[in-house]
Amino acid sequence: MSRCTAPRQGHRTASGRAACPACGGGGYGYSSPRPYYPPPVYTLRSSGGGGATSGSSSSTGRTRAPWSPSTSSMIYTPAEVKGLAPVRDAAVLRARQQPDLRDVFLCHAWDDRRGAAKELCGLLEAEGVSVWFSEKDIALGLPFMREIDRGLARSRTGLVLVTPALLRRLERGGVSDKELSELLARDLLLPVIHETTYGELRDVSPLLASRNGLDTADDSMAVIATKIAELVAVDDDQLDANYGRDGR
Repeated sequence: MSRCTAPRQGHRTASGRAACPACGGGGYGYSSPRPYYPPPVYTLRSSGGGGATSGSSSSTGRTRAPWSPSTSSMIYTPAEVKGLAPVRDAAVLRARQQPDLRDVFLCHAWDDRRGAAKELCGLLEAEGVSVWFSEKDIALGLPFMREIDRGLARSRTGLVLVTPALLRRLERGGVSDKELSELLARDLLLPVIHETTYGELRDVSPLLASRNGLDTADDSMAVIATKIAELVAVDDDQLDANYGRDGR
């Protein structure tokens, strides 16, 4: 008995079927041709259940963070959500324990105090975030290092604005290096990478580079400020729902 030359997927053309010794002329011989089915195509979906389209945010795996308000338009990558979650948990816990603390302490290079650091501080404050910023919180005549120490103690979360200027300062040591050492000792540290890369940071501070953060290469400074505001925002209902007034 003649055997079909395409027994598994069937003949894809009429000429191929006619030339087959088993199927040619209308006979099916050894086995009837089987139809060809293309592999399935999977569509990514956002948390809202809508289908993704080419170029949409959900096609890149971005979604809203669990701590974002229902009205938020901010979207995060899965890596951002995973990396920021410990900072969020620590901020909420400290808010319950010490509600009078500032939301964030902004660590930055001295060279950035009137540039990128001032811009980030202004954007955060416009979002309702209370920021400890040396440029405005240390009055003339006060002991600089002691005020830095107080600022660290009075803030729930630490931001480190990582710029080329900060990398140079860290290599030489100084105030920024001391601030960073204190922040690295706690699980309250969020790097904001600006005009540099994690690779360049890793060459100077592997420990800081191991922390997940936000990058102005991916989002604008304004978007990053909004994400930080969502991350550190804590109200009474959230404290009750997540931790309870008795700490359980």
